Amino acid sequence: MSLPPGFLDELRTRTSLAQVVGRKVMWDARKSNQGKGDMWAPCPFHQEKTASFHVDDRKGYYYCFGCHAKGDAISFVRETENVEFMEAVRILAGEAGMQLPERDPRAQEKADHRSQLVEVMDAAVRHFRLMLKSGAGAAARDYLAGRGLDEAAQERFEIGFAPDAWQGLWDALKGKGIADDLILGCGLAKPSQKGGNPYDTFRGRIMYPIRDPRGRCIAFGGRAMDPNDNAKYLNSPETELFDKSRTLYNHGAAREAAGKGQPLIVAEGYMDVIALTRAGFEASVAPLGTAMTEHQLAMLWRIADEPIIALDGDTAGLRAAHRVIDLALPLLEAGKSLRFAIMPEGKDPDDLIRAEGAGSVQKLLDQALPMVQLLWQRETEGQNFDSPERKAALDKVLREKIKLIRDPSIRSHYGQAVKDLRWQLFNPRRQGGGQKNTWRQKAKAGPMASNKQSMLVKSGDDAKVDLREAVILATLIRTPSIFEEFETALEGLSCRSQHLSDLRAAMLRFDTHGPNDLQDYLIEEIGAEPVEKLLSLPHVALVPSVRRPGEVDLARMTATETLAKLVTESGLAAEISEAEQDLAGVADEAVTWRLDQAAKARNKAWTSQNEDRTEYEKGDNGAQISRAEKERFDALLEQIGFGKASDR
Repeated sequence: MSLPPGFLDELRTRTSLAQVVGRKVMWDARKSNQGKGDMWAPCPFHQEKTASFHVDDRKGYYYCFGCHAKGDAISFVRETENVEFMEAVRILAGEAGMQLPERDPRAQEKADHRSQLVEVMDAAVRHFRLMLKSGAGAAARDYLAGRGLDEAAQERFEIGFAPDAWQGLWDALKGKGIADDLILGCGLAKPSQKGGNPYDTFRGRIMYPIRDPRGRCIAFGGRAMDPNDNAKYLNSPETELFDKSRTLYNHGAAREAAGKGQPLIVAEGYMDVIALTRAGFEASVAPLGTAMTEHQLAMLWRIADEPIIALDGDTAGLRAAHRVIDLALPLLEAGKSLRFAIMPEGKDPDDLIRAEGAGSVQKLLDQALPMVQLLWQRETEGQNFDSPERKAALDKVLREKIKLIRDPSIRSHYGQAVKDLRWQLFNPRRQGGGQKNTWRQKAKAGPMASNKQSMLVKSGDDAKVDLREAVILATLIRTPSIFEEFETALEGLSCRSQHLSDLRAAMLRFDTHGPNDLQDYLIEEIGAEPVEKLLSLPHVALVPSVRRPGEVDLARMTATETLAKLVTESGLAAEISEAEQDLAGVADEAVTWRLDQAAKARNKAWTSQNEDRTEYEKGDNGAQISRAEKERFDALLEQIGFGKASDR
């Protein structure tokens, strides 16, 4: 129904929002100023003790500083009474003494026709109920009893039966004087292609009436009694009354239950909804045999902010959950999301309730996963990320999914959540996770039993590694535009210093697409002291990339070269350690070749010391190979026949 211009403005003008809200809350007398229409109360939309819900009666708007609910009198009535927009308008118009405008003649004629169709549908409900109780319905009654549905349950959900007859319903409705076009218009019969009378749409099926939120029967769902039937479930065709993409089974009853505080549960089929409702989960609905649509998702969010999708624990159920995620991502709004309760493998809610009772379902609902967690599981479960390329592929997929989110705030939070999950997956010190022990993990995993005597893993050399890592962290903080390039490498740092580890962890939670600068973010996240401590370290403060923030090329070169030196030195330490164990008085070719390669890397790193001194203005960069290490390595090479250091 369309409203004339200015009607809603007039309604809002005549309505006192404070008076409408006052029916649902207790005003805080200390904070409220009734004379100015400035009213405060505990929020009616979430549990709280403080008065964070504000009503500006003059402007006609409310806002909660806790849960961020906001709106006007119409939205308040919609949310608190759990009604549609026009019903809220009708309620407020009645209170304000305003008459809703008359419908135009065409609209009235259409409404009258729909009313006639609804009457025919009600007649069909009664016919199917009667057939279930007749002799023809004996097998159907046995089936329902086997599913645990007694006569009271059958009555409550108006379950009926369509005998396997071509014109049983048609003849019954025609016998009541109902016109052909109304029966066909309801989708209860189909025209004959052979010139005879139309034939029934539903035959040999248990019948479930589908009602709209106002309780009117608009369609049927029929379950075949014959297990060999091509269509196990059959819905009414699209009609003037019925659009399956905009309909939910048990919508009206579920909306009422959700309005009383019950969680909104979305199951797959009629029997799941019936089983859940009978077990006490009365705010249960189901789409009608197809993938969920945007319209259905919007309907769910009008009922509850966070519906729980309860799908079967099989491959098809998981695929359905993944389709819902892809549908929902672009539509997310602040406070509107989904959670997922995955049933045990091979069971649906009906199976679970009959086998283990309502408590088992409640446990799954309590453990329902947020949408971001299921999205992460879909992209990572059963995968092996043992190479940079595979990790990059994961990053790309997740970035593409997150880009679908239109709301910038939610997009930022999703990015942060994925970063946290990624950190948990790739953290080298994290136990388990199914990750292979890659060369990079070996280099950064800290001392192993076999190389505890290597000089580069002794305490003094640990300090050298810490100082190199400090330079990298400080460089990225001072020039955050290159942060994303080095994010993966940042995860690979050992960061055995707690101070650096805390900084690194906070940096990995940083959203590069968010509004904050990296340094500001770190100060807000972990305080100013850790950042100041890092940047004030003498060897860090002297580094040109730290002294000259924002010089991208300089920062990129510094981070790249420092990382390369860390990798070189880690490899050198490993080679010395392994060589000391492998050499048992005789050098084999493999050990000799490995040490030759290590020598070349060592010489390059050793030569870079002079470059380091120039680069850091002769400050102690703390990451040079020690003279003792060089001499020890030369001695080892000489031992296996490489000659004296002076000869090389």
